[in-house]
Amino acid sequence: MSRRSVNPSARRFADSSTVPLTNTFHQKSRSSSMLSVGLILLGAFLLIAYSYSSSGGFGSSDREALLRYDGDHSCTSEVLRALPLLQKAYGDSMHNVLHVGPDTCAVVSKLLKEDDTEAWGVEPYDLEDADNSCKSLVHKGLVRVADIKFPLPYRAKSFSVVIVSDALDYLSPKYLNKTLPELARVSKDGLVLFAGYPGNRRAKLPEASRFGRPAKLRSQSWWIRYFLQTDLQDNEAIAKKFEQAAEKRSYRPGCQIFHLKA
Repeated sequence: MSRRSVNPSARRFADSSTVPLTNTFHQKSRSSSMLSVGLILLGAFLLIAYSYSSSGGFGSSDREALLRYDGDHSCTSEVLRALPLLQKAYGDSMHNVLHVGPDTCAVVSKLLKEDDTEAWGVEPYDLEDADNSCKSLVHKGLVRVADIKFPLPYRAKSFSVVIVSDALDYLSPKYLNKTLPELARVSKDGLVLFAGYPGNRRAKLPEASRFGRPAKLRSQSWWIRYFLQTDLQDNEAIAKKFEQAAEKRSYRPGCQIFHLKA
């Protein structure tokens, strides 16, 4: 019997045809492994982030206050950032504080977490979307809803320090003439004003309608002239302490901050 001859080139072609299939299999295996590793790392990252937030890295009320404005003009979020510096500058006076402005619940909640600190707040606008924590502060009488164009419901020198944010920018000079003396009246050791910089982004339309009018952001020179006209004096000693603390922490304010004597 004659043995069937085999074409060598055909054999080489058949052998070589298995190589791409093998390479494809290995590539798919590597891609699958890399995807698995990526998913594991992503899961670990999310778990760490969740643990950090739950352990107090950022309080829920602080997050809400910072995110509510979605990057728009907000000096209340600046107050939250500046609280450690204010505590350095004002010392024991920061154990008795009144905050006036929108989202005051966030500021009051953070202050109440400090040892031996009493804090109250005045919300100038309706609290329609307040969370349970804020409603609890209102129920306890720690936060009040009040129109700051009228006399505040507190006795003279009721608070060591009064902090105001996101409220005066929406008042005309006519109402500022009534509101600022009231804020000074209820403060004993100092008045801290947070005001927006001219040219900063304005509040969004829903927020502007809530405030009744768009924010009018005034320059530093405008405020200084206004303080002189209303006999409000700059608290130079406190301002210097605040600046020193800010320099140590490389803090750059996103709002104008004025320290006034009561």
